[in-house]
Amino acid sequence: MDVYIEDLIAPNYDEVMEDVLDHRHSRYVFKGGRGSLKSSFVAVVIVMLLVKPGNEHMHALCLRQTANTLRESVYGQIIWAISMLGLEDQFIMRVSPMKVIRKGTNQEILFRGLDDPMKLKSLKLKKGYIGITWFEEADTFRGMKTMRNVLQSTRRGGQLYWTFWSFNPPETRANFMNEFVEKEAPLLPDCLVHHSTYETVPVEWLGQQFIDDAEYLRTMNPRAYAHEYLGEVTGTGGEVFENLRIEVIPQETINSFEWIYEGLDFGWHPDPTHWVKMSYSTKRHVLYIFDELRVYKTPNADLWRLLQEKGVTEYDTITADSAEPRSIADLRSYGANCRSAQKGPGSVRYGTKWLQSLNAIIIDPVRCTDTADEFLHYEYDRDKEGNVIGGYPDHNNHSIDAVRYGMEPIWRRKGL
Repeated sequence: MDVYIEDLIAPNYDEVMEDVLDHRHSRYVFKGGRGSLKSSFVAVVIVMLLVKPGNEHMHALCLRQTANTLRESVYGQIIWAISMLGLEDQFIMRVSPMKVIRKGTNQEILFRGLDDPMKLKSLKLKKGYIGITWFEEADTFRGMKTMRNVLQSTRRGGQLYWTFWSFNPPETRANFMNEFVEKEAPLLPDCLVHHSTYETVPVEWLGQQFIDDAEYLRTMNPRAYAHEYLGEVTGTGGEVFENLRIEVIPQETINSFEWIYEGLDFGWHPDPTHWVKMSYSTKRHVLYIFDELRVYKTPNADLWRLLQEKGVTEYDTITADSAEPRSIADLRSYGANCRSAQKGPGSVRYGTKWLQSLNAIIIDPVRCTDTADEFLHYEYDRDKEGNVIGGYPDHNNHSIDAVRYGMEPIWRRKGL
């Protein structure tokens, strides 16, 4: 039987298929909405990698968070891919234990759930190594650390490795997979992120009813449509800051900043002391946050030394929490140009609303890891029924307070 790969994968996967087969990257993230055929593509490419000449000593591991979902998801997808590729005569399919074995080479495609971590310890291969690992519905796993632990256990004894993550992005940007895509993946040269939607899939593959349902939701609830069908991170409605952009700020951009602002929120333990460095474009209404310092149990003398190591001088103005006048006095005695924030009634509300009104708050995730995390996870409190409670939460907001203090000279101006 003649098999044409264009009959198996949607057109927007053509380039990434070549990328995978040529091993141009070792990590691949496939995200998107309903009907985008992410899982089908990963299943096809796993089988193609195993039968590729030179990979005879390579095995594959397909994972879900819970074992009872394996048969109807990754196992079913692999069986489908083998059938569509016309390779049924090359493989033996077993259900108990669940695995697929390639005849002649004894290569195995293994299936495991991570609801019981001990299940991975039962992996025993007569020869070869696990070169391919697939985390299906990756957002449902118990964090990136769990998946790193898997890879640390399986990526041994081989030369070539491929790791695939496939998932529909959850609404909230605070989900660990959304954060991985936004903050970490761009910094990994061996990681490729691919986004897909049903719009690139031939209508006959999905059926007209699928298209009609999508169009109906587009009309009735555009936000839900954007999340479910386009795979966009639309937010849950509880995020305080919907204007965040977590991206690396180039050094040449930082060098071009004319005005610099610094804010400082005091703490000890368990609350940290947090300092931020920023610039603001009045023309674009964009705030850039490009440096931070977070410390615990740090005397003020040591804090000033650490700030100096960050490049802060006696000529830099630091606007700090007025609730700590003695700490401000300490810093001034060491040579810091530290001034007290005005604060006052309504200052939290007004300062936070100003931040929300900006066209964008751009935070560098490399230089400002803790600041990015706090802004991403800062959500309105909810009552027992899940309804959003008015007012801004006064917890896990140390960097946000520091930003408000530092930007007081701007947001206290009338009309800005």
